[in-house]
Amino acid sequence: MYCYQCEQTAQGVACVTVGLCGKTAEVAALQDLLIEAAKGLSQYAHRLRQMGIGLPEIDAFVLEALFTTVTNVSFDPARLEDQLREAACLRDQLQARYRDACAARQTPPDTLSGPALWQPASTRAGLVGAGEAASIAHRLTAQGADLTGLQDLLLYGVKGMAAYACHARILGQTDESVAAFVHEVLTVLAEVPPDAEALLELVLRCGTVSLAVLDLLDRANTGAYGDPQPTPVLMGHRAGKAILVSGHDLKDLAALLEQTVGLGVDIYTHGEMLPAHGYPELKKYPHLVGHYGGAWQRQRSEFAAFPGSILMTTNCIQNPTAAYRDRLFTCGLVAHPEATALSGRTFAPLIASALAAPGFAEDGPVRHHLAGFGHKAVLGVAPQIIDAVKAGAIRRFVLIGGCDGHESARSYFDDLAGSLPQDAVVLTLGCGKFRVIDHDMGTIAGLPRLLDMGQCNDAYSAIKVAQALAEAFGVGVNDLPLSLVLSWFEQKAVTVLLALLALGVRNIRLGPNLPAFITPPVLKVLVDRFGVMPVGTVADDLAAMGLAA
Repeated sequence: MYCYQCEQTAQGVACVTVGLCGKTAEVAALQDLLIEAAKGLSQYAHRLRQMGIGLPEIDAFVLEALFTTVTNVSFDPARLEDQLREAACLRDQLQARYRDACAARQTPPDTLSGPALWQPASTRAGLVGAGEAASIAHRLTAQGADLTGLQDLLLYGVKGMAAYACHARILGQTDESVAAFVHEVLTVLAEVPPDAEALLELVLRCGTVSLAVLDLLDRANTGAYGDPQPTPVLMGHRAGKAILVSGHDLKDLAALLEQTVGLGVDIYTHGEMLPAHGYPELKKYPHLVGHYGGAWQRQRSEFAAFPGSILMTTNCIQNPTAAYRDRLFTCGLVAHPEATALSGRTFAPLIASALAAPGFAEDGPVRHHLAGFGHKAVLGVAPQIIDAVKAGAIRRFVLIGGCDGHESARSYFDDLAGSLPQDAVVLTLGCGKFRVIDHDMGTIAGLPRLLDMGQCNDAYSAIKVAQALAEAFGVGVNDLPLSLVLSWFEQKAVTVLLALLALGVRNIRLGPNLPAFITPPVLKVLVDRFGVMPVGTVADDLAAMGLAA
């Protein structure tokens, strides 16, 4: 295997024997092959769309295939094998449909090569071998690190885009232009000899389309569950039977809440599900009790200590321990061979497991966190914010958010939050919030100094707020008293970064480490065009922001 798609790479270069995420070389090879299969499907879908033939079932499959290969989504080789065999069937259908469409138009079909001609092996071992032949390592040898890194920057941006598009699709929101762009990108990656300038142009277009996807998902979430409202969330537990819900998918949580009404089971959120408490259509359920635990990387100890059942939605799953694997359930694309997979949002086995578990014997300590500062909530007090800035009560806004992770270097984000002066307001989102929400920041000008804006996909809220404030002050976004300090881990963070760059946002600090696939020449382009920079020391970065003590 050769995998460097997330921040958690071995020695900062790549995972080559087993992923630090926990995936095996077998799973990595099957995922590499699934990407190749998606490219092959997209070659046909792209050409058919140019003929005016839309294929929503292919759009859905390719988006889900890309999402499946995002870090910490699928560890199940059997599920990946099923997807690959489905891809082969779809490929055969598309070949026939493409030939028929060309014949009807009396035009010769293109001669496709590469992934479009991929043939499924008869055994899983054969599939693994084909996946190993598609490894990044081969492209690195053939075309060098710079072009390969640019290709993968584009691919990872599209992977994150696919994840967000899948979330929106679940809630009934689709945008054909998004799927069309994904098919175009995968076709280029399959067929066109790599060219640095052409790839950079597509990377920037990826940022623009990513903005549209984030907007789509924002409308999907708020359309289904209402606009988030500032809501105090119990950060702990109360006595009783319990189910813990982790991941990102709000529809899974909504279905579980409905199915557990009146059963005497309390529902808790974990990780990136914390923002769910701010949505009116979710918080109306009195048995959505609170939030248990912190970010995704702490789940192995936190899940083991949780005395109920656990539901993983979408990504962020880790290899489970024996302490809780019999209480761990998955739904949707997330998959692990040691967890029980549920289908169709039918949660009866999960609920039965929770009722059989001991639950919490007594109430825990009472502490609350104020969540639910979506863009409408923040912009509702925009006049108050603007007056505070003009009066000098608020000197700067600092966005500290993104993904969390294992490394001790991520203490930078804790230290930065704790070192900010009292006239700085902190915006936070993603599971990176768990680095800052334990700080007691108090209020400023009658407003909380810490505004929790939601999940990683709620970066759109921060964008909307920044755009509105820039308009109100009559300046550009880069002229606002705003600093962005982003922690990154996986491909959705790449998508958010590209969306910000597409807006022309400059001087973003990124940490704790820069992506391994960003080579020095590519980094130079990002630095020269956008001022992207690695995080430094807390003292130096505060001074650069004009916030030195």
